[in-house]
Amino acid sequence: MDEKDIAVKIVHLKKKYRLGVIGGRTLGGEIQSWFAKKRGKEDPNVQIGRDAVDTNESFWALDDINLVIKKGERLGIIGRNGAGKSTLLKIFSRVTAPTEGKIYVDGRVSSMLEVGTGFHEELTGRENVYLNGAILGMTRAEIDRKIEDIIEFSECRRFIDTPVKRYSSGMTVKLAFAISAFLDSDILVMDEVLAVGDVKFQQKCLGKMSDVSQDEGKTVLYVSHNMETIRQLCDRCIVLDRGKLIYDGEVEEAISIYADIKRGDIASFTDLRKAKRYRSVRLVRPASFVSVEFLGRKENLFKNSETVSVRIIIESELEYKDAKIRFGYNDIYERKAASSFCVDIGDIGQGKNELVLDACFDGLVGGSYRTEMVLFISNDFGSVREIDIIPEAFYFEITEDNKQFEWNTMRWGAVRLKDMSCRSRK
Repeated sequence: MDEKDIAVKIVHLKKKYRLGVIGGRTLGGEIQSWFAKKRGKEDPNVQIGRDAVDTNESFWALDDINLVIKKGERLGIIGRNGAGKSTLLKIFSRVTAPTEGKIYVDGRVSSMLEVGTGFHEELTGRENVYLNGAILGMTRAEIDRKIEDIIEFSECRRFIDTPVKRYSSGMTVKLAFAISAFLDSDILVMDEVLAVGDVKFQQKCLGKMSDVSQDEGKTVLYVSHNMETIRQLCDRCIVLDRGKLIYDGEVEEAISIYADIKRGDIASFTDLRKAKRYRSVRLVRPASFVSVEFLGRKENLFKNSETVSVRIIIESELEYKDAKIRFGYNDIYERKAASSFCVDIGDIGQGKNELVLDACFDGLVGGSYRTEMVLFISNDFGSVREIDIIPEAFYFEITEDNKQFEWNTMRWGAVRLKDMSCRSRK
């Protein structure tokens, strides 16, 4: 391959992270912690309610990655949570540096790694457009020529002169994507942030990414758990697992390998304390799921005609009246298949709450499923407040079904399963 055709080249790339709390806020705090450790005393700088953490343990978020990406290519990056996808994109975007190895990038990089990244909350939408253009090295005249297209595409014209701190997450994503797509960057880096926007805007964004790749020769690096968008946009796909690149090639084959990896995650007990949460509940969770366990099972392998018992542990700092639980089920291609509710769990009290629910998966055909868990409360007016959301809580597989047909998820959509019942609580 001619060097002129290469947008990104990665050679033996590695990234190591240390686990636990790294460093103190001040030099004085570091000295205090060091003397406390030497004297066998409790660390005075550890947060209340937490144990001191040994920071000598480390892990490789990326382990010897080699990759060449051509200009104009649309590369999909898939893998489980913790596989190293976001770390790889942060290195692409120069947010963090590799521990070992080299990365060569030819051109300007525009990235969307998280909702609101690159925005100044006190500046208006219009001012943030100019700020991001300046960061990319564009002149004011160059940004002036693009700004009307950006405002029109973002659907935020009415609010463009309002500080972005007053934008919803969806509005922020729309403006951020428009900036990334229309300003003069050579490489677009997208980390599943489009999931925040509405479906219509997602399709609009996918179409724009395809257009800038084909018509303008821009390179697109796209991370998503939605396999349909990977199919729709990408012409090549890689699979990461535990920091290693395990496949690089055709999109359908990559999705098949990813599905096989996910089928292995069907243990009957899952510790949810460190599970990834949506950003909206990540920092403040007065109540949260601690664990989920299917009783009397070694693995989550079910027939869809049987009723299974699931034990859920919730810890709460507050009391919630008439709380509810929702399970959302996605198939191995990340298409929404079904959902079920438990509306009779009663009140959530302070401290530990143990629930045993009876669930039936009648309505699901044979296959593997990822389950989203949501703890929420609602009022008589239909307003819903989500307290804890785990998008990838546990997996299970329907091994036998009593259906005489194959469910067409592309056309028939999701179904609501029979409500779960709360059999016992402590």
